[in-house]
Amino acid sequence: MFGKPKTAHTVAVLMMAAVVSLSGAFAAEAGEADVVAATFARAADGTYRFDVSVRHADAGWDHYADKWQVIGPNGTVLGERVLAHPHDTEQPFTRSQSGIVIPQGVTAVTIRAHDKVHGWGGAELVVELGS
Repeated sequence: MFGKPKTAHTVAVLMMAAVVSLSGAFAAEAGEADVVAATFARAADGTYRFDVSVRHADAGWDHYADKWQVIGPNGTVLGERVLAHPHDTEQPFTRSQSGIVIPQGVTAVTIRAHDKVHGWGGAELVVELGS
């Protein structure tokens, strides 16, 4: 019905190929970490709080979104939130960071996310702060 019978070795090789193929698919599926939303508020002391939503197909401790940053127009890191664990079952997820100092005159910042395998490179978000 399905052609010639296969030897045990052939079946084992085919099964290994399927496992490797699926493993690669899951690793590729995780991809880069994307910033999908962000809000901010300016505190009385002039610092900012950012609430940032990140989407990443976290795949356990070896491949998860592990931080996000607020970047100034000249590439300076103005703030960072380190993410201490995977969010396998919470996607997208939102985390906050307060006390971020934005220099006077900066009207927009870029927010980017990082993951343990790909580093930086997913979708970034430009946030207009106003004047």
